[in-house]
Amino acid sequence: MKHIVAGIVAHVDAGKTTLSEALLYQSGAVRQLGRVDNGDAFLDPDDLEKQRGITIFSHQASLTYDDLQLTLLDTPGHVDFASQTEQVLSVLDYAILVVSATDGIQGYTRTLWRLLDHYQVPTVIFVNKMDAVTADQDRVLAQLQATFSPGCIAFDGPNLSADATENVAMQDDDVLAAYLDAGELADDTVRELIQRRQVFPCFFGAALKLDGVDDFLSGLSKWTQEKHYPAEFGAKVFKISHDQDERLTWIRLTGGVLANKDVILGEQKVNQLRVYNGSKFTVQPQVVAGEVCAIPNLTATHPGQGLGQQAAGRTPEIQPVLTYTVDPGDNDLHHCLTVLQELEDEDPQLHVTWSQQLQEIRVQIMGSVQLEILQQLLRDRFNLTIGFGAGSILYKETITQPVEGVGHFEPLRHYAEVHLLLEPTPRGSGLTFAADCSLEILGKNWQHQVLTNLRAKEQLGVLVGAPLTDVKITLVTGRASIVHSVGGDFREATWRAVRQGLMMLRAKQACQLLEPWYQFRLEIGQDQVGRAMNDIQRMHGQFDTPDGTTSTAGMVVLTGTAPVAEMQDYAQAVQAYTHGKGQLECLVDGYRPCHNQDDIVAEQDYAPVADLPNTPDSVFCAHGAGYPVPWDEVPAMAHVDYAYSPAALRALDQ
Repeated sequence: MKHIVAGIVAHVDAGKTTLSEALLYQSGAVRQLGRVDNGDAFLDPDDLEKQRGITIFSHQASLTYDDLQLTLLDTPGHVDFASQTEQVLSVLDYAILVVSATDGIQGYTRTLWRLLDHYQVPTVIFVNKMDAVTADQDRVLAQLQATFSPGCIAFDGPNLSADATENVAMQDDDVLAAYLDAGELADDTVRELIQRRQVFPCFFGAALKLDGVDDFLSGLSKWTQEKHYPAEFGAKVFKISHDQDERLTWIRLTGGVLANKDVILGEQKVNQLRVYNGSKFTVQPQVVAGEVCAIPNLTATHPGQGLGQQAAGRTPEIQPVLTYTVDPGDNDLHHCLTVLQELEDEDPQLHVTWSQQLQEIRVQIMGSVQLEILQQLLRDRFNLTIGFGAGSILYKETITQPVEGVGHFEPLRHYAEVHLLLEPTPRGSGLTFAADCSLEILGKNWQHQVLTNLRAKEQLGVLVGAPLTDVKITLVTGRASIVHSVGGDFREATWRAVRQGLMMLRAKQACQLLEPWYQFRLEIGQDQVGRAMNDIQRMHGQFDTPDGTTSTAGMVVLTGTAPVAEMQDYAQAVQAYTHGKGQLECLVDGYRPCHNQDDIVAEQDYAPVADLPNTPDSVFCAHGAGYPVPWDEVPAMAHVDYAYSPAALRALDQ
């Protein structure tokens, strides 16, 4: 049989889990149709999910239909758990995007579409709730085509109408030419266009009433195609979970075969291969490429990790924007840390940190719902009742001009000097590293040491000590000693060079603080538009001019962007002044220049020179002893000529 792994993704309340249940029931995989509101959904087995009525964790199920063997991965639908959804996307053959016919494309649906494009996942769309009075197939299809792609085309189960066939052909010039010549379109050509994300089949129905579910399954069976895998073993880790006293590593095989008792990760033996179906599992002697399984009690595994010939995954796109201090109450602080680190093992984006100096634990999260779930999870699973301090914004820092930073490390019998060119890069590009240095100036081993050490820790800015981003750091020159240089010397010189360059830019006011911004959708009454606009302007936000149209309930929709720091608590105000009828939907829209940089820098009062683990100062040697040299005196004392003159740096900036 053809084996496909598909993930179901959707904005919360679009009917994602309801569709999963309908697919399992209609294919005969389950005998009873579960419902989210009854707490008996097959793919929401966790007690916390039953209480909340939402999917919080990803779950696996299997079904067969015609010649299709389908592994379903259900994912969380709430934006606060988007990082868990993103973990799953990299192991999918196809995604099933569920869109509500009554609500259309919502904010988080756009985020999911962007992620599916980022991971290049072929996508099939199921428009749900077509039984509603306000549902309009033509309107939703037009919105999908305008917002997502003209390749969103209505399919009729395994069949294509003449209009649909022509629309499919029009998505590719070569295919269209062949279609016009032959007068027909081969099924394999359609499958290939879907695989290349040029065509996105759209199906319509009402999952709760099983309407359109058979056609959808027939469509999946006909229009999907199985991948071809290499013979060499490879796998990608996409999830870590804890079941009682067991730690489970969830993997998708991307090559070869994995058998029980095989050795992976150096010396770790696979002691069991589990294939889950809901909360139950079967133990398999082996799994083959394309299959999903869970392995108990492996250590040192993490989501995104590649095993065997499989390369590691990309850095996640979804990153938290809020940080909270843990209030342990009467609980032992170190026990709280251990428990939170177990949860971080499952969701690395929690970024649990411990400050020895402050005796403080901090966690990073996406929003208030995740915080509530985290507290409930700690109570239910670990019998821990702890609080959290007021949330604060996770800032980032970047630069607006290029600079050549120098780090020199020369205590007695040690030596290294490193020159790094720091250049601003486009927003959202993160940190990138390169070398543009002759091997005659600095040997290959030392250049490798510099690049390795740049990646070895998070590089911090000098305004508030926030993570540095959107900067390209290039090794341009340096010097080693044949007698005295060791690897650790280049670690010290490299890190100091980054900080020294940043301090030079700070003196020129060329460092920039970045803050997260929301993309918002605000639904309010006609008589409340003026109030809402004034609020958004007061919050330093921007909004699109309303087009004059109103929703079916007579509400006006405002869309735009605003700083998270200003808008994060605005939902309560909306509920108050609209008397519960208004709705605010916010999605993180990346980082932009901070709207009140001077205030934040003054408030945080960060002293970069006093941050000794990240010092910008250098160490030189004289009279047989090392001595510190302040960052601003380093240029005059550097042993190696600068690679870039001030004029050359200005030319780079232009």
